[in-house]
Amino acid sequence: MTPAAPPSFALLPGAATSPVILHVPHSSREIPAEVRPGIVLDDAALERELDHITDAHTAEMAEAAAELAGLMPWRFVNRASRLVVDPERFPDEREEMTAVGMGAVYTRTTHREVLRAEGTDPEPLIERYFRPYARAMTDAVADRLAATGRAVIIDVHSYPAEPLPYELHGEGPRPPVCLGTDGFHTPPGLLAAAREAFAPCGETGLDSPFSGTYVPLEFYGKRAEVAALMVEIRRDTYMSEPGGPAGPGLSRLAGALAELVDAVSR
Repeated sequence: MTPAAPPSFALLPGAATSPVILHVPHSSREIPAEVRPGIVLDDAALERELDHITDAHTAEMAEAAAELAGLMPWRFVNRASRLVVDPERFPDEREEMTAVGMGAVYTRTTHREVLRAEGTDPEPLIERYFRPYARAMTDAVADRLAATGRAVIIDVHSYPAEPLPYELHGEGPRPPVCLGTDGFHTPPGLLAAAREAFAPCGETGLDSPFSGTYVPLEFYGKRAEVAALMVEIRRDTYMSEPGGPAGPGLSRLAGALAELVDAVSR
């Protein structure tokens, strides 16, 4: 019997009484060997694409915030690149990004060039990577609900200072910190806490250039005890673009994220 492949994600435990899950879905550049042949880019072009598409250093930011927080949050971190699957996209016709070849399994790059050959069947990647991730995240949220009576998902993302061709809503404001919200799952208190925590980092905007939050479908629109907020940080505030090293802004933003974690853990 062939042993099961290891998961491409990690749930890093926090305090037993913490309701907070820092979700980091797009920080990795890792592409498993069995996935690489399905990507048509040569190695140099793939590295350039990873520079543009990866939310670089967000895992380190979440780790630093967790260590600074008074009550350590849980962390759910994707260990595979979003070029393998994007766990935050719908795997069906509900996903608007499918229009630019960037549904759950991308077929186009950030510059709308071919990433996977036409006619590529996404199902093997969905089955191997997407569904186990969704199940594990669902279980993580259910565990926080059982332990604390609520769950607070804080999505940790970044985005480029200048819009990339794939963006469907790139013409709007691009503040240092964009807060993505959901009408059902983002209560006013969570949004106010985020605005206050990130105020020292520059202007905070709302739902531009990216909007919405990530909530596992089992709870989406059904369980108000599951609160969610997407934190999108403009990359030039903490790193050299594209794909370069982090700078001093990283620690400042980690401190702000820790302050948010503390505010919503009470």
